[in-house]
Amino acid sequence: MKQVLREYAGAAGASGPLVFLEGTERAALGEWVLLDSRDGQARRGQVIEVGRELTVVQVLDETIGLAPASTRVTLTGEIARAEVGEGLLGRVLSGLGRPLDNLPPPLAAARRPVWAAPMNPVRRRPPSEFIETGISAIDGMNTLVRGQKLPIFSGAGLPGLDLAAQIVASARMPGNEPFAVIFVGTGITQREADNFLARFVGAATMDRSTFYLNRAGDPTIERLLAPRLALAQAEYLAFERGLHVLVVLADFAQYCEALREIGAAREEVPGRRGYPGYLYTDLATLFERAGVLEGGEGSITQIPILSMPDDDITHPIPDLTGYITEGQVVLSRELDRRGVQPPIDVLPSLSRLMGAAIRAGTAPGHRAWTDQLYATYALGREARLTVAIVGEAGLAPADRRALEFAERFEREFIHQEGARRTLDETMRVGWSLLESLPREDLLRMSDAAWAARPGVTP
Repeated sequence: MKQVLREYAGAAGASGPLVFLEGTERAALGEWVLLDSRDGQARRGQVIEVGRELTVVQVLDETIGLAPASTRVTLTGEIARAEVGEGLLGRVLSGLGRPLDNLPPPLAAARRPVWAAPMNPVRRRPPSEFIETGISAIDGMNTLVRGQKLPIFSGAGLPGLDLAAQIVASARMPGNEPFAVIFVGTGITQREADNFLARFVGAATMDRSTFYLNRAGDPTIERLLAPRLALAQAEYLAFERGLHVLVVLADFAQYCEALREIGAAREEVPGRRGYPGYLYTDLATLFERAGVLEGGEGSITQIPILSMPDDDITHPIPDLTGYITEGQVVLSRELDRRGVQPPIDVLPSLSRLMGAAIRAGTAPGHRAWTDQLYATYALGREARLTVAIVGEAGLAPADRRALEFAERFEREFIHQEGARRTLDETMRVGWSLLESLPREDLLRMSDAAWAARPGVTP
């Protein structure tokens, strides 16, 4: 069906990346808009709000030089769609889907709506299949599950992007089935983009990856579109082609800043710390597009990365993200300063689906092993604080053993120097640490679980 073009001479006004139109007819949410200004530059936009008196258009290009009164605005009647397909694998694209790798536009297999709805909860299958990342602090203590959304809470200067790259390069499904990888960079620097790409160019992972890069100098409004283009590609590969897809979204703090900037331009009533009141709902429309469909073969697993402002985990961005997602992996600035890599703080980290993966069968005694490692490490961290007050000589013998355990746990278990460990290797390291303690210190482990540890003859 041929689309009907509607042209309007002049706009009512502009504010930042927004243009306001009066007297529009049959405008639709998400509709593509063309803007021709007297500066000779053609711009694209999208309808984001339709009203009786005013229609709001987000401009997807720079608005410097755009004169609203002399701009010819065309409503195309076409809803925004993303080009998707296997032809996009191995490509590097902008946040608008344009090639950045000096190659021709990719050959798309289909076009899908950008503003798609989250997965229907009725059709969602509970995730339970273990994904081996090769990182002990995740596999052993905060297990990643196929179809899960597990964010990385990072901070300025912490290696959140490096950790995501390590997961992408080493993640394995049961049977070593490979992932298709979708990486979305929103508001990242050129150096971060180059460093991330350098780890995959020429590697086998590159041929099954699609990269969407919205760099810090790109238009702010593009940051809202890039994750949705990427998720449209992920949903096509997962639910129409039956592939397992791993989606890395970084840095989601920049996405939320873009929402706040747009909200201010629209003169919306701000919520917590100036962010829009619909921040939770907007994030949910992205995060809830992960999962496994009942009766389907593919899956989408999300690893969002967000930099906590001032390392504040109670900030609205990580706070709301934690309500939507199934846990979080928290990076520690203290561990990073001490050279522990990756600097994962396992105490505030959490995987709410870990129990499902353990019940599905990861390794014998995994739950008891994890509980005891957590308990002893927590005691060691408390003892470390007590030492600052009374000195190590003032500790009870059990506390001194827990303190030594905490040091070894960080040095031998969490710290890996980029080396990949299988789950069996991770379990062996953990058991060796527990065996260094007397049995009376292992209060969270039953006698049956202790007697069934590897290397013990029944």
